Amino acid sequence: QVHLVESGGGLVQAGGSLRLSCAASGRDFSSDYMGWFRQAPGKEREFVATISTSGAFTYYADSVKGRFIISGDRAKNAIDLQLNSLKPEDSAVYYCGVRTSAHTSILSASYDYWGQGTQVTVSS
Repeated sequence: QVHLVESGGGLVQAGGSLRLSCAASGRDFSSDYMGWFRQAPGKEREFVATISTSGAFTYYADSVKGRFIISGDRAKNAIDLQLNSLKPEDSAVYYCGVRTSAHTSILSASYDYWGQGTQVTVSS
């Protein structure tokens, strides 16, 4: 059974930083894409960032490009998301997802497994 566990969320002031982590278990993720999405109250889940199996390819939503950094330790089936220069509009529940495909996607519906999410709140 696949399990994804996120950690690292919290409350931070605008301009601050947080680091989120996701640990995955339960299958061979060596051929899968992993990514981060977020969902604010009343809004749909939106793409944040994704990373390839090798870590050589990363892709970001325009809203976080230059501020967030995704990284991965595939030997540990883990990915991180460094959140810098946080803004109040970054407040959301952040989810780690796994897409069982060798091709990336920014569509949440194309991801097969999800963690329980971790709350990020940015105060102004």
